[in-house]
Amino acid sequence: MQELCKHPFVLVRLPMPEDACDSYEIDCYSSLLVHRRCPKMYGKGLKDYVEQVPGSRSGSLFSERTLYPYVTGAALVAVEYKDGILMAADMGGSYGSTLRYKTIEQIKPIGKHSLLGASGEISDFQEILRYLDELILYDNMWDDGNSLGPKEVHNYLTQVMYNRRNKFNPLWNSLVLGGVKNGQKYLGMVSMIGVSFKENHVATGFGNHLARPILRDEWNENLSFEDAVKLLGKCMRILLYRDRSAVNKIQIVKITEEGTTNFPPYSLKTFWGFESYENPTAGEEGHHLKMTN
Repeated sequence: MQELCKHPFVLVRLPMPEDACDSYEIDCYSSLLVHRRCPKMYGKGLKDYVEQVPGSRSGSLFSERTLYPYVTGAALVAVEYKDGILMAADMGGSYGSTLRYKTIEQIKPIGKHSLLGASGEISDFQEILRYLDELILYDNMWDDGNSLGPKEVHNYLTQVMYNRRNKFNPLWNSLVLGGVKNGQKYLGMVSMIGVSFKENHVATGFGNHLARPILRDEWNENLSFEDAVKLLGKCMRILLYRDRSAVNKIQIVKITEEGTTNFPPYSLKTFWGFESYENPTAGEEGHHLKMTN
């Protein structure tokens, strides 16, 4: 073992020149503590040695992970009704705390029998849609008269999310998968760490806290389409009032045995004249005091 020098070092897995100072005498494809300011390395950027590693991409030194989501969608609510599945979500996309985008669709049809909705990181949702496009294409190539149903797609998504979680590189989404096949309705959910379950009504994000209590009280298995739309509208209105990431532009999609119907986006009727909104600190200690210079 060589004597450690005092230059700052960085952990890499690259073949380095023999005359560069390294902290440990191990094979060239193992982890080396390479001194960033070592005189032997002047003028020899680490990028120069990445291309020598079989299978590596130029300029890619480390394996990157999504540490936190960037552009995110807000809550999504879905219910079973008499004829099929109904999903609702707003079309906002937040860049951090900024409501940057207002035309993002969080609900997409999958194959002939399924409907997928997602909240969370939008780019990860797009990646999941690419996975599903490949899955549906592969299934169609068999041309055997059969097609994947919502239960199969739900199981597939559960394995994908759990697999990515085990790699410590999760897809930052909560997924809702609904559909109808052979007269059987199906509605399930998958979390970002692969926890999945099946239920008659589900919600993601703040909807778990604000919409699910309403659904437990007012949902029933014989809901008509009109009543289901009203119920989802009520849930989305509560979320609009309480969730700062929500936007008043709602997308509703239904799926039945006949197929998928995507309705035009619309805005909810709202009322902001509540006393608690106009004077939110009324009744609190010190609310009568005024700030003075």
